Amino acid sequence: MSAPASGTKDWALWPDAAKVTPYTIGVEEEVMLLSPRDFSLASEIDAVLEPLTKELGVHVTAETHGSAIELATGINADVPSAAAELTSMRRKTGQILDPMGLRAASAGTHPSAVWSETKVSSGERYQFVYGSMRELARREPTFAVHVHVGVPDPENAIKLVNRLRAHAPLLLALSVNSPFWQGRDTGLSSARTPLFQAFPRVGIPRRFEDYADYVETVDLLLRCEAFPEPTFLWWDIRPQPRFGTVEVRIMDAQTTVDETAALVALVQSIAKLEIEEGFADDMLCGSPEVLDENRFLAARDGMHARLIVPSAERRVPARELLNDLLEAAGPHAGELGCYEQLSWIGELADSTGSVRQLAVSREGDRLEGLVSAMSDSFAVEPGSRRPSRLEIGSRY
Repeated sequence: MSAPASGTKDWALWPDAAKVTPYTIGVEEEVMLLSPRDFSLASEIDAVLEPLTKELGVHVTAETHGSAIELATGINADVPSAAAELTSMRRKTGQILDPMGLRAASAGTHPSAVWSETKVSSGERYQFVYGSMRELARREPTFAVHVHVGVPDPENAIKLVNRLRAHAPLLLALSVNSPFWQGRDTGLSSARTPLFQAFPRVGIPRRFEDYADYVETVDLLLRCEAFPEPTFLWWDIRPQPRFGTVEVRIMDAQTTVDETAALVALVQSIAKLEIEEGFADDMLCGSPEVLDENRFLAARDGMHARLIVPSAERRVPARELLNDLLEAAGPHAGELGCYEQLSWIGELADSTGSVRQLAVSREGDRLEGLVSAMSDSFAVEPGSRRPSRLEIGSRY
């Protein structure tokens, strides 16, 4: 292990550069457990965790809420292999849940869940969360997709965290997949974002001068026993010293693997672009007020948002910003082997999960039918059903 400076705490030691391959990726998906009787959330984590762990090993864990599980890939060199692993895990999860009378689905929120029916998982970590955050921990569960990117050098990792901050609102705008809350259309594209905002230590982190600045900032909180270890920092983007990665956490969970794969390809390509070239607007990286406003606009409007570009002193359509980013990131995607998956981003931008949820909810059985349809799409093979404007309303 290598330390950035003398006296660095054990938690902050970055792995030796030889042990971290640049731009490798790992993906974590938070998945909802469902009762097929009415497709409500099923707080059955204690019953399902042992059989899932027996089949999937270290790749499945509990989450704060008893109706959620996390599926985590291993280290993957490219997006196609990560997508294949996610598909396999989703399929095996469904096969294990089926004889137990349960189903699974993926989206940023369950459309009709209410806080009074929420149960906190029994694990020590989650009981600590409940003990420290009290009833905030029993708010409606939210579900995200997290993407880890391997970065061998901690200084480059902090550089990437600082520059990814500028991209966080656009990543959120692309991933919005939670328009409903307690059975109502919220008017937001990502209701998950303000719901999760009730927790402390969330949102876009401040800019750090270097890795030592980050370490001292976090270690002060640890020394003062604000929380037990750094993973209780739930920032939208954070370094993960024990893995040698930068983790992007701002995105809603996606209904299909294809949608997840497209977002992973974009995150991986941005990481290479920013470390090797630099692309983000420096004024935007240095303006936390603008970043926070853009984050809200993205959560509210999705890809219809007009985001603030301080260097131009105007708001610019998210799709225009995306087009510029894709043009810059495209060559890097080719080198990384994810150009095909990156090419799906345009279709996702045209028809985000939130847009499709709203369309499907207006048909048939409304919200119950929507959740049933999302469950049917949980383990669809990659490449077979990408989002398309032509499929709105009939996609599921």
